[in-house]
Amino acid sequence: MASISTLPIPTRFADSFSTEPHIPERVIGERRSYRTIWVSDIHLGTRGCNASLLIDFFDHVDCETLYLVGDIIDGWRLKKRHFWPPEHNDVVWRVLKRAKRGTRVVYVPGNHDEMVRPFDGFDFGGVEIRREAVHETADGRKLLIVHGDEFDAVMLAHRWLAFVGDAAYTALMKCNVMVNWVRHKLGLPYWSLSMVAKHKVKNAVQFIGRYEEVVAHAARSRGVDGVVCGHIHSAEMRKIEGTEYYNDGDWVEGCTALVEHHDGTMEILHWAKEVAARNAPTPLPLPAAA
Repeated sequence: MASISTLPIPTRFADSFSTEPHIPERVIGERRSYRTIWVSDIHLGTRGCNASLLIDFFDHVDCETLYLVGDIIDGWRLKKRHFWPPEHNDVVWRVLKRAKRGTRVVYVPGNHDEMVRPFDGFDFGGVEIRREAVHETADGRKLLIVHGDEFDAVMLAHRWLAFVGDAAYTALMKCNVMVNWVRHKLGLPYWSLSMVAKHKVKNAVQFIGRYEEVVAHAARSRGVDGVVCGHIHSAEMRKIEGTEYYNDGDWVEGCTALVEHHDGTMEILHWAKEVAARNAPTPLPLPAAA
């Protein structure tokens, strides 16, 4: 059987398994505890990846099970250009540290990290690689876990068009990086240009709605109660004809995660908003009335 070491991953990615992180893990007191956390579409290896926000997220939360729902590494981009800053190693280090501490980590590869898919069934550094998974919530619901590109008509029918779209999306993300560099210099919080553009374009909104319906229908045909996916960078949780649809979003545009509380309640965390609220200046108390 082929060794997992044959994966075409950057040398620095492999080195990060044993080295100390560039940004030390912060001790912030008691972390938020969740039963399960889902994150996807991190796109390590690209300039659009918000690694610093994801590092902050991992330093503030704990869970029993962590699902990595695809597009964790952007193999498409790394084939064209090597980009791997220390912060991207730090994300990997935190994931592996979770596994070492006893968290169950399940990696469901997506289309951008499809080079991992042939290794379905492997256990790599405590990380289980699975083509798909089924998760049972605390209140007994069964959720299908898939990245979601298998339900994308563009990916299935016109793969070349997907690459063209990826190039256009990359250009938009470069603009997003520049806009947020300026905002950072002005002391303003993170703001997603691409997310705003996506919600303003009618065709994009229609595509997202149709995609959600297709994924929910596929989950229903599998006899499960719901589905968790990523792929379209649009965090959402809603019922579609009786099937629960969850999308955990991404760490390029929205910086969101899906979490399951210990009683089975589901919630989407918008981490950029939480960081902005945490860093907002405390208003001075008004003087007491005379």
